[in-house]
Amino acid sequence: MFKPLTVARHTARTLTLALPLVLSCALPARAATPATLPDTMEQRVAACTACHAIKERGDAFFPRIAGKPAGYLYNQLLNFREGRRRYPMMTYMVEHLSDDYLREIAQYFSEQHPPYPPPATSTASAGTLERGRTLVRHGDPAKKIPACVACHGEPLTGVAPAIPGLIGLPHDYINAQFGAWRNKVRRAAAPDCMAEITSRLTDADVAAVSSWLASQPADPAARPATTIAMPMPLKCGSVPAP
Repeated sequence: MFKPLTVARHTARTLTLALPLVLSCALPARAATPATLPDTMEQRVAACTACHAIKERGDAFFPRIAGKPAGYLYNQLLNFREGRRRYPMMTYMVEHLSDDYLREIAQYFSEQHPPYPPPATSTASAGTLERGRTLVRHGDPAKKIPACVACHGEPLTGVAPAIPGLIGLPHDYINAQFGAWRNKVRRAAAPDCMAEITSRLTDADVAAVSSWLASQPADPAARPATTIAMPMPLKCGSVPAP
């Protein structure tokens, strides 16, 4: 049975560990910095990489953000700042930052391309993995579920400027995001296409998609596509109109 993960039980522990870094988080260039530290974007986002680890392996609560399209990363920072996504530490880190500075942060991470970790060995059954592959590649027309590749691209590496890649993410993170959309903890600009798609998936469908995606190896040279077939299956408020 699909059991959406929550971040609540980790919030207190994470805040305690990360607060010293949060206090020195991504500050605009005009802010004073200690003379012993270089005034670089890498230094100013040190609090970000404290959780989204510098090696960018990713886990259920702190996903890989390197290499994702800048527009997607910018939208997520806005969503945290404006309450469409809920995670206290992220809100605290970005609530005082300007739109322009959030764009700088997003651009910086979109240009980083550390190697992907190898996928974890899946414990899902062959039938579950096949159902996941079918949903990702072909969708389920009878249930009006579009294929993941219809929006995220055939290689599932995302599409610039605003659609994220799905390859290289751990099973528990993917599973948790479906749960967040179902529970309305994660939202996007209206119309929220992912919330609509998630509402059409059964628990078994979610488990299948999460398992299949997490089991796929990522090409180290993979980059987001620059174009995608239009129109998309559903209108998405976070994706610019062509």
